[in-house]
Amino acid sequence: MRDFLRIAFGVFVVLFFMFAGVVLYNFVLKPDDQRMQYNSALIQNQLKNVSKLVVTEASYSQVLTYKDSQKYFLNLMSFDKKAVVVVNARATVSYDLTKLKYDFDEQRKVVRLLYIPESEIQIYPDYKIYDVEQSTFNPFVGEDYNKINTKVKEDILDKIEKSTLKSNAENRLISELSRILIVTQALGWQLEYQGNIIQSDKDIVFDLAL
Repeated sequence: MRDFLRIAFGVFVVLFFMFAGVVLYNFVLKPDDQRMQYNSALIQNQLKNVSKLVVTEASYSQVLTYKDSQKYFLNLMSFDKKAVVVVNARATVSYDLTKLKYDFDEQRKVVRLLYIPESEIQIYPDYKIYDVEQSTFNPFVGEDYNKINTKVKEDILDKIEKSTLKSNAENRLISELSRILIVTQALGWQLEYQGNIIQSDKDIVFDLAL
């Protein structure tokens, strides 16, 4: 009976140390590498989720008068043309986050944002011309329509600068980048841009303004 107990105790001791070895290996020696790879994979997945085109859109309407004069004989004679232009335009401010560049510093547990794409403004004018007045010596030609198109885009661009469209687009960009920030912080990593550690949304706003 004593021999049986001695053998059983020996088996128990062997199994205990084997189990302790497995626990020691998995939770003390091995976890850093495994956890690092797992965390990197989670962050990379989040970066892929935000790698898309972020678009903010607005519509603008206006009425403008186009005028042009051709003068002859030392400006003694003038041939005028004019038209009323009714504009309904669509404008977008976008960030192409598929161009976002980054790398990982696994030793420091830092995700470095290397490049955040700048905003891109697109204007899609749709206009109609009414009340056209022209002269035989100064008729409407293709160049007039080019000038109208240019004028419409300039006016819409000015309206965009005075509106909240760009700030709304930036807020959407910050919202997307914040998702990366949340994941990195939750996993004990840090997010870095232009040499600065980003701690909150306010830091992202500051860095975008540089």
